[in-house]
Amino acid sequence: MFDDVADGYDRANSFMTFGFDRRWRTITGRVLDAKRGEKVLDLAAGTGVSTVEYARNGAWCLAADFSVGMLKAGKHRGVPMVAADAMKLPFADGSFDAVTISLALRNFVDTKAALTEIARVVKPGGRLVICEVSTPTFPPIRFLHRKFIAKLLTWVGARTSSNPEAYSYLAESMLAWPDQRTLGEIIASAGWTEVEWLNLTFGVVAIHRAKKPSVNSRL
Repeated sequence: MFDDVADGYDRANSFMTFGFDRRWRTITGRVLDAKRGEKVLDLAAGTGVSTVEYARNGAWCLAADFSVGMLKAGKHRGVPMVAADAMKLPFADGSFDAVTISLALRNFVDTKAALTEIARVVKPGGRLVICEVSTPTFPPIRFLHRKFIAKLLTWVGARTSSNPEAYSYLAESMLAWPDQRTLGEIIASAGWTEVEWLNLTFGVVAIHRAKKPSVNSRL
């Protein structure tokens, strides 16, 4: 499905979010705070547009995605890329200082299992940063969001994509996604600690941050 929409995905994403996707990436990068010398896995990175953002301070950032078509569409970005299944990552234990996922966690077949697998490849004390759609906290915004998001995505898909059904799926996945607290509980249940979140754009999107327990904390 994502292979089919790869070529126009970034453009459609910016249109559907009224350009807010750029600001969300910038803030996610600040929360991630990747530093020179660190290794960061940008999981479900799509075309790597987020990977470029997170590498600005000199960290080594790897774009990984299940969709080879998405990776091919972003090969011009010049960041390292690898095809990878989030449910069975092709990396050794403790390979990364941090893992980040932007607007893609809801596409994983089993959220908790994926978060557990992600924890495996992060060093003890390492970081997890997730930017994902969420539940608007202001009731009028929440009503409008739920009322019109499916119609907007269906309209965009019908006019810009060779696979309109993909955009219908995206709308359905957004509306079915758990709220901020529930996602935080899922993250904690997968073994992560110090889970917290930050609402962006009235809670239309939220950034969740967590840490993998250090070796000492397990003793």
